[in-house]
Amino acid sequence: MVKIEDYNNDYENKWCPGCGNFGILDAMKDALSNLGIPPQKLLIVSGIGQAAKTPHFLKCNMFHTLHGRALPVATGAKLANHELTILVNSGDGDCYGEGGNHFLNAVRRNLDITLLVHNNKVYGLTKGQASPTSDVGFVTPLQPGGVIAESFNPLTIALHLGAGFVARGFSNNRKHLSKLIQDGMKHKGFSLIDIQQPCVTYNKINTHGWFKQRVYDLYESDYPADNLEQAVLLAQEWGDKIPIGIIYKKEKPAFHEKIAALKQGPLVSRKYDAANIQAILSNA
Repeated sequence: MVKIEDYNNDYENKWCPGCGNFGILDAMKDALSNLGIPPQKLLIVSGIGQAAKTPHFLKCNMFHTLHGRALPVATGAKLANHELTILVNSGDGDCYGEGGNHFLNAVRRNLDITLLVHNNKVYGLTKGQASPTSDVGFVTPLQPGGVIAESFNPLTIALHLGAGFVARGFSNNRKHLSKLIQDGMKHKGFSLIDIQQPCVTYNKINTHGWFKQRVYDLYESDYPADNLEQAVLLAQEWGDKIPIGIIYKKEKPAFHEKIAALKQGPLVSRKYDAANIQAILSNA
């Protein structure tokens, strides 16, 4: 039996007191233990930023990549060993800004991975600049007159690109977020969980209290998560009411299942000689 303690390590955590990342870390541990995934069977990939430090505080296999490059590394790892469970941790700047093009293509390919985006609507590592998800009018040291660009909505983008699992979570509701992560990891194909994660230092607008007054739980309703048109409308709901839970869910073949060369098993377990390499390339 896998226990939460199996994922604990003694690496020093220097997140700000009250940071929403703590809730995400706790929810991840709870989800992984409930799914019965031992640390040695999991790979967590991350980019750069406060969110990307999350794997440091878990005992597991991890790969800390360059800014915005978590998804292409996760793609390579999944193609090398499609039996490996892969979880990607990223931030709104890391994933939707620097890694925006990788995000689009990961959705299109329907990689069998789960992407957790810690979305605090600001650059929390580099001292509070606006991120792609900052709301219009948001004031920062670099945007003293307020943000003038429209906010990037990752949920609607993912839906329009054909993502099979699109969800929103809230870091302060750890039990709900744990269930959401479990459902995302059980889904075959690409799973996006955009997590509203208050930054207590650089975002004084979208605070824990601000979200608590607005979020409502889709798990507690009879919302059908298989209706794309309804999902698109729900993904755009923001302001006085903010839905959290599964926005859309529909399974379809994952990327690795479409590659003929992988039907004989993971590449990492194959014998490599000239003949086998040629056979793999011929079937790719």
